[in-house]
Amino acid sequence: MTATFIRHELKAFWRSKNTGKSIAIRVVMGILILYLFLNILFIGIFLDRFLEHAFPKDDMVFSFCGIILLYFLSDILMRLQLQELPTLRVQPYLQLPVKRNSLAGYLAFTSLLSVFNLWPVVLFVPFVLKVIATDSGALVAFAFIISIIGLTVFNNYLALYIKRKANLNGWIFLIAAAIIALIALSDFWWHIISIRKISFLFFGHLISHPAIALLPVLLGVLMYYLNFLFLKQNLYLEELSAHKASAYKSSTEFPLLNRFGSVGDLAANEIKLILRNKRSRSSLIMGLFFIFYGLIFYNKSGVTGSEGFKVFVGMYMTGAFIISYGQYMFSWQASHFDGLLVSKISFADFLKAKYLLFTIVSTFFFLLTIPYVYFGWRTLLVHFAMYLWNLGINTTIVLFFANRNYKRIDLSKGAAMNWEGVGATQLLLTFPLIIAPYMVYGPFAFLKHNDIGIALLAIIAVVFIFTRSFWIKQLETDFYTKRYKIAGGFRNK
Repeated sequence: MTATFIRHELKAFWRSKNTGKSIAIRVVMGILILYLFLNILFIGIFLDRFLEHAFPKDDMVFSFCGIILLYFLSDILMRLQLQELPTLRVQPYLQLPVKRNSLAGYLAFTSLLSVFNLWPVVLFVPFVLKVIATDSGALVAFAFIISIIGLTVFNNYLALYIKRKANLNGWIFLIAAAIIALIALSDFWWHIISIRKISFLFFGHLISHPAIALLPVLLGVLMYYLNFLFLKQNLYLEELSAHKASAYKSSTEFPLLNRFGSVGDLAANEIKLILRNKRSRSSLIMGLFFIFYGLIFYNKSGVTGSEGFKVFVGMYMTGAFIISYGQYMFSWQASHFDGLLVSKISFADFLKAKYLLFTIVSTFFFLLTIPYVYFGWRTLLVHFAMYLWNLGINTTIVLFFANRNYKRIDLSKGAAMNWEGVGATQLLLTFPLIIAPYMVYGPFAFLKHNDIGIALLAIIAVVFIFTRSFWIKQLETDFYTKRYKIAGGFRNK
């Protein structure tokens, strides 16, 4: 059946009206992947020299064993962001005498064809053949290769399992990202654990006990089986969800949003859109990465420059999502924007849902920046002022420019190397977002009255927050003068 499914997929590809465009995209992506492949192959061939230069005081084999788990930890993060889920239009087969095991097995098997599964082999196997095989023999080298392949398969199916579960419950993805972040922080920031030592604990013993190479293989088989069961049990998911649609509201997956009524429903749908699509989800992940922004610029005395720089750092750490996601507003809804225009949804509620979404995410990011109090209470005070600024000013600026954004985004496309939706509006938006706080804070900082500048930022932000209904009304009026131009732009593919 696998050969039959592949043949059907090839026919569907060649018969598609967008075949020419798809081929061109695949050729470009193939060239880029080949370039990355050659770079990784180069690193793999000379990995011994890189390790010797990076860890001159450590034994080379110890250094190699120590970085393997570090690689696979970063690999799972990249897979969650970039690896595509294998797809198959199962509806036509459900009416035919095709076993569900065959459908689920095909989807599980084709995921192994991902280019991500090639990188660890290309990166690590040359070192294993050059160093491990020479020092410890062919059996140990074979055990290392089997372990690396086993971990690769485990990561492949773990990432797919998380993403499939996240499609049903968006919190799964956030929990997975939080666990990875906690592991990284526990090593590189809090120094509670050492991933390098844990990695050596396994791979170091692999040299004397090659049989334990079966452990990663068993983990990979287990994750494959979990994916297979999940796919098999959810082949009828769309039918089941259709029958249950009348039994509950979409926002019940986010119970806290129920109290906001239709605005909460719209915000819940937006959260699902973010978590279920790569391009929008990358904005959320980028925001999480900006939480570590302060580690780059702050030191034990405060910040590597004037205090005014904290305004910039605080704005990005608490408002990175507003900036990265908001600059493409309303392009995220481009595919169904015409439906929104003719629906019973009040555009005022639509805007309130955007404000609610930004408030939730920005509040979450601000809570994550609280540990920066280590650099002084004043640092946290600036972060709080910029958090208020993001909620009051930057959200309004972003939604103002959204009424001037006419470029669509196709959410079915990936996030990597995707420039769809990028235009002059995004470039213009960066200037007021960055300059506006310094127009308030700058004169007082120049006169050495930093406290007044920070206080004024917070006061203006609070005024905008309390007068939000007024700004929503202005944005709504502005939208109705431009809605047909926005809709026309979104129809251009």
